[in-house]
Amino acid sequence: MSAWSNARGTVKDKANFKPEDDVAALRKAIEGLGTTEKTLIDVLTQRSNAQRQLIGTAYQKATGRTLVADLEGDTHGDFEDLLVALVTPPAAYDCHEVMKAIKGPGTTESTLTEIFASRSNGQIKAMTDVYLKETGRLMSHDLKSEVSGDYGKALLILAEGKRDESTNVDTAKAKAEAKALYEAGEKKWGTDEAKFIDILCHRSVPQLRQTLIEYKNISKKTLQESIESEMSGDLEELLVAVVKCVKNAPAYFAERLFKAMKGAGTTESTLTRILVSRSEIDLMDIKEEYKKLFGYTLYSRLESEVSGSYGETLKKLCGQDG
Repeated sequence: MSAWSNARGTVKDKANFKPEDDVAALRKAIEGLGTTEKTLIDVLTQRSNAQRQLIGTAYQKATGRTLVADLEGDTHGDFEDLLVALVTPPAAYDCHEVMKAIKGPGTTESTLTEIFASRSNGQIKAMTDVYLKETGRLMSHDLKSEVSGDYGKALLILAEGKRDESTNVDTAKAKAEAKALYEAGEKKWGTDEAKFIDILCHRSVPQLRQTLIEYKNISKKTLQESIESEMSGDLEELLVAVVKCVKNAPAYFAERLFKAMKGAGTTESTLTRILVSRSEIDLMDIKEEYKKLFGYTLYSRLESEVSGSYGETLKKLCGQDG
């Protein structure tokens, strides 16, 4: 059991797992004339990430090539990105998504927001360790040169991975901090962003849940509504994401998936990231929340929005039961 596995994932360890059998099947699919996508999909979606790592090791031993390099050489586009994501360890995958978001001209804030608002301290530490190992630099150092202003301040606090993780709730403190937030936002002319950033980026999830309740008692508005009316741009998006993840992380992801398939064009990178990174954590819960929020299943939405080998792989990860 890895730190990332959880009973609420859709992908589980395969029973009677034999890496050498999988390696033989993958080699046949990749080395034969024309790649047999179906084999790649069946093998990689029906093994846990830990099992895929064992397949990768056995594959390299048998062929002298890495599985990632062969997948990159034999597939392309969104399908390639998805298969590479599946065979990458979770911490390295998060790390690479951060690298992609800050590479080249312009920074993809929405990706950084999604990752740092939703990951635990352990996940953030694991990701920063990979970053240091692969680049020789601190992730926080590189982020600092890419993000700025209040958004940058908040993101860098989250990227430290030092959120309080105690499960104790101090109701008096929740009341006091709800009042402080009310006075820093709704009640005054201009908003004291620093107060919002400090509380939302440092307190534990159970503590913040209580603070949200206390806030509504004082303000008659939810904290999310206050942030939305008081702030704008990337900072608003980040703090709203934090509030949503505190309340109900699966619902936050369900909404991200819905938006990725809404309107003209589909944001495949978001679909890939969420379905891969949550497949062993809480994808079953995300599917339930999706149905509750939008009235139809995530699977049926994927059926109408994504196609080909890429679509097949996503549907396999999602699972047909919703």
